[in-house]
Amino acid sequence: MTGRAPTRDERWTALGLWLLAFLALWLTESAVGFTRDESVYFAAAEGYAGWFRQLFHAPARALTDAAIVRGWDYNHEHPALMKTLFGLSHLLFHDTLGWMRSATAFRLPAFALAALVPALSFLFGSALYGRTAGLFAALAFMLVPRQYFNSELACFDVPVAAFWLLVVYCFWRALEDVKWGLWCGVAFGLALATKHNALFLPFVLTPFALWRAWTASEASAEARAWLLRFVGLFAAVAVFYGLLVLSLGGADGFQRGFLLLSPHTLLFVGLAAGGTWLLKGAEQVSAPVTRALVPIAAMAVLGPVLFYLHWPYLWHHPVDRTAWYLAFHAKHNHYAWFYLGTLLREPPFPLTYVLVKTALTVPTSLFAPMVTGILALGARVALSQFERTRGWVTRPVTLAEALVGVNAVTSILIISHPQVPHFGGVKHWFPSMVFLGLLAGEAVVRGCAALWERLETRWTALPWPAVAAPVFAVLLAPALVYSAHVFPYGTAAYSELAGGAAGAATLGMQRQFWSSHVTGVLPWINEHAKPGARLFLHEVHGGSFRDYQRNGMLREDLRAVGSPAEADIVAYQYHQEFREHEFLTWQAFGTRTPTMGLYLDETPQVVVYVRPEAR
Repeated sequence: MTGRAPTRDERWTALGLWLLAFLALWLTESAVGFTRDESVYFAAAEGYAGWFRQLFHAPARALTDAAIVRGWDYNHEHPALMKTLFGLSHLLFHDTLGWMRSATAFRLPAFALAALVPALSFLFGSALYGRTAGLFAALAFMLVPRQYFNSELACFDVPVAAFWLLVVYCFWRALEDVKWGLWCGVAFGLALATKHNALFLPFVLTPFALWRAWTASEASAEARAWLLRFVGLFAAVAVFYGLLVLSLGGADGFQRGFLLLSPHTLLFVGLAAGGTWLLKGAEQVSAPVTRALVPIAAMAVLGPVLFYLHWPYLWHHPVDRTAWYLAFHAKHNHYAWFYLGTLLREPPFPLTYVLVKTALTVPTSLFAPMVTGILALGARVALSQFERTRGWVTRPVTLAEALVGVNAVTSILIISHPQVPHFGGVKHWFPSMVFLGLLAGEAVVRGCAALWERLETRWTALPWPAVAAPVFAVLLAPALVYSAHVFPYGTAAYSELAGGAAGAATLGMQRQFWSSHVTGVLPWINEHAKPGARLFLHEVHGGSFRDYQRNGMLREDLRAVGSPAEADIVAYQYHQEFREHEFLTWQAFGTRTPTMGLYLDETPQVVVYVRPEAR
């Protein structure tokens, strides 16, 4: 099945799921602390919003490169779409209308994008596997504690997963409706404008488009000729770009020569014009071939254009600044990370890291159907390759199923490479988790169907909900209960396979990260700290300290200091790589006994020390 449009009921259900997820995130976010990254994005968003103020009052001055750099240089290692939305939301709902506290106003766009995941999962899953599967996929994503936690943040990891899903959904719809091919290009541009993960999407989707076009053109030599011309155009442009790199002395020379009026730009314009002309020609002889190719052309043209237009920082120096951005992520820092008793500091990292980390953090009742779904799909693909076993496969693997399967493993395979930095918990492969949820939904439906058939031999006319509802309860309830139990300390969430937080600590796993758990001790500090007390909040970014005070979560008279030696109170966040900070606290305070702390299932997360003379 390819490209089925949702029914009216499915659209309303998707809207309901979006609204439910959005409201759940909004109503619970006040308990979630500020991560280091998030406070950086808060500050960047305010700067961007300030530039828009200037654009409104003095547009000529705002459009100069000097003004743009002042407004947009901060945190230019990431694209600006989400930070722009954060800033404009803050400008409207906090600064202008005064309806929300500062942090909520920043986070609101993140809630809207995160809520898109269950809505799209339902639409996609319903079309591929039925509404029951779509509903399970939608609910499962938000019931993984770490995914819910990240959905609360004004960050990029869940939004880029949402846009990744949107690109794939548009691509799939384009196989039956050509206008969705253009939307695929727009969605890809938005994904590029969110995070660099999206750069991998064309490499994932192009083989599917070409295979679809190839099979659709088998009966028409003329359609096959138009397909080959289209592929030839892209190949020729790639070759010419390669020759430019060689002739201009490598990447640096190519970059210096990439101007508005240059062969580099001419090649891009030629690709856009030539691709459009070839698609027009293909449309005259084969609509299926055209529908398969339009998303590729749209991503190739609209993606870079939207990426450039969305980011004022690129407007005056697009090539140099884009090159810097790409180089930054190609050589990203390696952060220390505790994994199975080993402190990972530099590559090569364990090949099995992502699989093990996923198994130990996703609730087991959700992880099991994910594994079942991907293994069942893989088995069907493998068995279909051999004539002897082909008859064992009752349902041939469709293009749509293969699309889901490949996207379910792409991010996981990328991050699993031993040279790729391993940090941040599980957030870097959220795009895969979305599609694993779809496969989990399919596995649950297959299980429910088998159970239903068996029970119908005893109870005729047994309604489907009578079987599906208990299965949903058995699989989803444990995840819901644990999510509520661990909230709002999402980075400390570990599954039943790990033995929860206590078991993970015994295994030698990173207990928590990103500093947001300090909210568990802030109320005590507010109540007991002396006026003007000096605080060393370990791992808490200076911007986060400001944001806690700004949002009424930390007394404004308390002062941040940079070391235990200067502090009256230390909140040490347990990290294996930073144990020396606790030792320094013992030396400075003359005691190894904490005054209080945050303990999750009796496992220390944050411990608070008070200097004896400051009590």
